[in-house]
Formats: sequence, structure tokens, C-alpha cells
Amino acid sequence: MGSLIDFPLVLGSFLVAIVVGLTGMGGGALMTPMMMLFFNVPPLAAVSSDLVASAVMKPVGGLVHLRRGTVNLRLVAWLCVGSVPAAFCGVFVARMFGDIQGTVKIALGVALLLAVAGLIAKTFLGNKGGTASAHEIVVRPIPTVLVGTVGGLVVGISSVGSGSLIIVALLALYPALKANQLVGTDLVQAVPLVASAALGHLLFGDFQLDLTVSLLLGSIPGVYLGARVSAWAPGGVIRALLAIVLLASALKLLNVNNVALLWVMAAAVPLTALIGLKASARTSTENRDLSRVP
Repeated sequence: MGSLIDFPLVLGSFLVAIVVGLTGMGGGALMTPMMMLFFNVPPLAAVSSDLVASAVMKPVGGLVHLRRGTVNLRLVAWLCVGSVPAAFCGVFVARMFGDIQGTVKIALGVALLLAVAGLIAKTFLGNKGGTASAHEIVVRPIPTVLVGTVGGLVVGISSVGSGSLIIVALLALYPALKANQLVGTDLVQAVPLVASAALGHLLFGDFQLDLTVSLLLGSIPGVYLGARVSAWAPGGVIRALLAIVLLASALKLLNVNNVALLWVMAAAVPLTALIGLKASARTSTENRDLSRVP
């Protein structure tokens, strides 16, 4: 068993999982680039192993939200109509291109840029959540299936999208849903979505057992620790840091040269920090106001 464990990768996945536990986002968006950029794992192997590991971890959080009643199961069902077959087919779509590794790398970079946009949108819109119950929402089948299809395809190819991308689409389609209901519904629909994508990569991808074992050994305690710390950590600042990491990873995956990368990051860091501080201050104010309500 010892030969299966890559201890530096265990540490890396532990640190990434802490961020995931703190923010509820960034699993595939951080884990896959980390394996590619710092551990020289081939893109398809990184995507395959990350998806299989996610398929083991996702159901735990989904069960918690189901017990809390923050899941719209009808909405989950319509999302899965599109996402489950699309996720399974994602690996075939990737293999239609000649250079599979290069294709996955570019697709992942584009997906990360979309994830950054989603994080920024969620920062501005997330605190304007609705007041409707998860069970009172009127589901719009056609756009919901389309969201699931696009999200599933992206997840199947790049492992990114089950959190950062789909949750933002849900926010736009169903603004009346509260933040915890958005997260709960998205997390439960991600279970069959990720399982379908993982099955496709197990059969036709480049799954590697040693990578997956190392990911699970680091990520399970990391997620637990991050969730505990999230009770007092400033969420806005954490999301700003996550956006910076995602942006840097995306630009490197898209082969942006180091000079251009430094200029972009020099502009992005203060901007995202300002957004994060404002979001944290707004959240703190809202929490204080709520605590005064009898």
C-alpha cells in the first residue's frame, strides 16, 4: 500500500481541500491544475483521478443537505437529465480531437476563467438571495436541462464545473433560491454528475489508482478542517484568494507567458482583495443586523 501513496500530493490535496471546505468551491478547479502544474501529471490522468476521488467524497455533503431540507429534488432531476449523459460523453468529445492532452489543458484553462467569472458574480449576487423555500421554486425544465448538459460536458472533459459553474447558472435561473439552497441543490445534482463522468474516465480515460488514493488521503481531512474553520473565517477574503489562484492557474494552462501573467496578476490581486474585503464587511454587517432581530 505504501507504494500507492505520494506524500507531497497528499499534502497538496490536503491544502486544496481546506480551501474547498472554506468556500464550497474549487475542488476540480484547483485539484486538477495542482496535479498538472506542480506534480507533472498528464492532463487526462489528472482529470480522471480527480473525478474518481470526487465521486467518493460528493455524497457525504449531499446527504447533509438532504437531511437539512435544502435540496430541490425536482430541480436536481431535471439537471441530471442533461448532465449525466453529457458528463459520460465528455471523454469521447475530448478524444475526438487529435491532441487529447493539449485539448484537455485548453478546455481546463477556459473552464477556470469561467469559474473566476462565476466567483465574482457570486460575490456580488450571492448575498441577494431569495426567501423562497427550496420546494416552492417553479422549475423551468428546458433551460435547466441545457445548464445540466453544458455543465456535464465541461465536467466530463475537465473535471471543473460541478460547483463553480453550475451554481452560478442556477443563481441566474432561480434567483429566489437562498444561498444554502443553491449549494445544497447543486451538491446533490453533482453526485450522479461526477459519478457518470468518473465512470466514463474509468472505462475510457486514464485513471491511476495511486493518484486517487493520495487525493483521498489528503482531501478528506482537509475538507473537514476547512468546514470547521469556515465558521469564523472571512468568506469574502477566502473567495478572493480562490479567484486569484484560479486566474493564475487558468493563464498558465493557456500558455500565457510569465511577463503577461505578472502584469495580469498585479492588476487582479488588489481588485479581488478589495472585492473580498467589501463582501466580508457586508456579510458581517448583515450578520450583526440579524443577531439584533428578536
